[in-house]
Amino acid sequence: MAALAKRPALPAILLANDLRDGDVVFASAAGAALAWTRDPALALVANDDPGAERLEAFAVVEFGAQRVVDAYLVDVETETGRPVPRHYRERMKTLGPSNRRDLGKQAGEGIAPSGQRA
Repeated sequence: MAALAKRPALPAILLANDLRDGDVVFASAAGAALAWTRDPALALVANDDPGAERLEAFAVVEFGAQRVVDAYLVDVETETGRPVPRHYRERMKTLGPSNRRDLGKQAGEGIAPSGQRA
């Protein structure tokens, strides 16, 4: 894993690609631990440096365990109680394929509860 890039502005979430299927996953709270979810609404939001450091440490461990690749923090804003990436590139990743709005995450398919795989 390359050195982590400069940390974005807070608040932020951690996103990555699942190594098995390439799908975008988000770090979420699973009790006191962290887990991956495909549902961006369940992403754990880091509002301070310790929270961001916890997410970065989770990314390093998960990369080392070969569960995810390309993990990085993304600055977000809150819209209707959900974290939404500020940049359009990451916003598209939370929605799924843009060529078929009737399929993918935007249609409610493939979103598994935290810690489970769709």
